[in-house]
Amino acid sequence: MVSENKIAVWAITPNGAALAVRIAAAFAHADVYGGKRLDGLPESAVRFESLAETVAAHFRRYSGHVFIMATGIVVRTVAGLIVHKTEDPAVVVVDDRGEFAISLLSGHIGGANRLALQVAAAIGAQPVVTTATDVNGAVAIDLLAADLSLAVETPAAIKTVNMALLTGSPLEVHDPLGMLAGRLPAGPSESDAAAAARIWVDDRTAAAPPGALVLRPRSLVAGIGCNRHTDVSEIRELLFGTLQAAGLSAASLERLASIDLKQDEPGLAALARELGLPLQFFSREAIGGVEAAVPTPSAVVAKHIGVKSVCEATAILASRSGSLIVPKRSSRNATVAVARINFTS
Repeated sequence: MVSENKIAVWAITPNGAALAVRIAAAFAHADVYGGKRLDGLPESAVRFESLAETVAAHFRRYSGHVFIMATGIVVRTVAGLIVHKTEDPAVVVVDDRGEFAISLLSGHIGGANRLALQVAAAIGAQPVVTTATDVNGAVAIDLLAADLSLAVETPAAIKTVNMALLTGSPLEVHDPLGMLAGRLPAGPSESDAAAAARIWVDDRTAAAPPGALVLRPRSLVAGIGCNRHTDVSEIRELLFGTLQAAGLSAASLERLASIDLKQDEPGLAALARELGLPLQFFSREAIGGVEAAVPTPSAVVAKHIGVKSVCEATAILASRSGSLIVPKRSSRNATVAVARINFTS
């Protein structure tokens, strides 16, 4: 998995070393890599003997890479590491004089176009962006999806949608939560037989039209309660089973939630790490404030921890007073409820 918001800056020449220092200083989280005998690098720099081997070992540790060297060197170095535009980190190339910052790989979803602009601003270079939608001033659906944290489920359809946006062709858009409202050219229709491309934005798993670009909004939160030392496998099975039974996409989960008494619960922490989601905790006082909205209060829970609900109440709280769409479901040692986030609050 690509690391979030951390870049690596690579230098192989004295000029490159000086530029690497300036570029790294412009970012909150940046590591500098340089040749073993290269002067001018900070003490914290990581030294390497082989550029190709070191890049291969660290390629997916970073959300972006800035290479200060010839484009050909970079192409040969990363060619065998590329997987897909939805998975690859951003790659930007800067020439040895710092005149150009070129977005080379993962311009939209990976953020290389944005990274090229940031690097160019840091060193006074000319940013070079070649993606067709950008140079023609058109909306790019993959960049829009990244900006809105929409998970791309059918990446093969990105090209078709972007071509329609580039040429002004009609689009069919299914977007019940209004995630794309005001962000696409005027005139998209919910049902358009003449549409050149289709976009389906929904947290429900109901079948999308063939060939549609399916985007999953981060619109769901799962409130979870569990007995002490409940194994992560039981919590995971209950969560995914609950989502599947309700026809909801796990890719739309935005966070997990529970009561603060469970802050040191290993199973909850392990599941949050596994899913790459934040785990939010709420006090008994906060839970008490929404107990009236809980559909299945529990006298047993109230007796043991002083509140009538954990999973339903924390789901409601984490959703910013959104709607509880899946009430409590239980396994032997855990409970799960799902709420849809209120995006207007």
